[in-house]
Amino acid sequence: MGRQLRGTIMLFMTALIWGTAFVAQKSGMDTMPPIAFNGIRTLIGGIALLPVIYIMTRMAKRKGTYRKETPQEKKTLWFGGFCCGIALMLAGNIQQIGMCYTTAGKTGFITALYVILVPLLGLVLKKKIRPIFWACVAASAVGLYLLCIPADEGFGGINKGDLIILLCSLMFAFHILTIDYFSPKVDGVKLSCIQFFVAGALSCILAPIVDPALGFAIPGISNVMACWFNILYAGIMSCGVAYTFQVVAQADVEPTLASMILCLESVFAVIAGSIILGEAMGAREIIGCALMFVAIVVAQLPSKDADS
Repeated sequence: MGRQLRGTIMLFMTALIWGTAFVAQKSGMDTMPPIAFNGIRTLIGGIALLPVIYIMTRMAKRKGTYRKETPQEKKTLWFGGFCCGIALMLAGNIQQIGMCYTTAGKTGFITALYVILVPLLGLVLKKKIRPIFWACVAASAVGLYLLCIPADEGFGGINKGDLIILLCSLMFAFHILTIDYFSPKVDGVKLSCIQFFVAGALSCILAPIVDPALGFAIPGISNVMACWFNILYAGIMSCGVAYTFQVVAQADVEPTLASMILCLESVFAVIAGSIILGEAMGAREIIGCALMFVAIVVAQLPSKDADS
């Protein structure tokens, strides 16, 4: 098997794992409140990356490419991990709360709008935007309208969960920009591991305060054990395995192809929600998903004459 084919398969697996993880997150809240669930699964994600870091370090030493971080690089790594962790904590918890009121499929597509929002936020940093991107913004807006606004009710029938997930998408855009700033300066896997621990620890601290305020009871051990599979899948598979697949695969796959494959995450979320949770979408919502998917894919296509 060639390296590019192997990388392509790994990226498909990454998209599949991330898409189905929305189902695990949704199902997990049958017995767990949102902040507590997110805190535990994010901590598990950090733990899952520890052996990955160990193995990658051993491999680098064997190849003679290992280099210890300088004190300044270590400082940047920990500070970056803390900043990324705060952003991830906010985005992840808002997403988990929103999923209490909307479907896993809708969550997958609305969350994916961060691909559109990141370049828009880049305008503040005076980054250029291609003309075609504005068509993508318009298409995604129409798609979002069709997906979230009932035809017979108008804006009065909008689901509050969809609005919360839209806010989550904005927070994930900030998270991406934060990672984009720190990742070129430090080891990406170590940065991700630290951010998972920071996000998980902060979520666990906030859970006894925020969850009861939202109307959820503080969970006990029995609640955690009742949804152990969902927690482990969302933690180990979504954070540890899928992230590792992405890092390894993108070294062998052309960036544009990689980003387009990863866009399938939202499609897999809808399929998994339909098969596992019995979620259904009407023709109007399917058209909305299709518009959003096209806009997301086109927005990631490269340009020779402009920076995105």
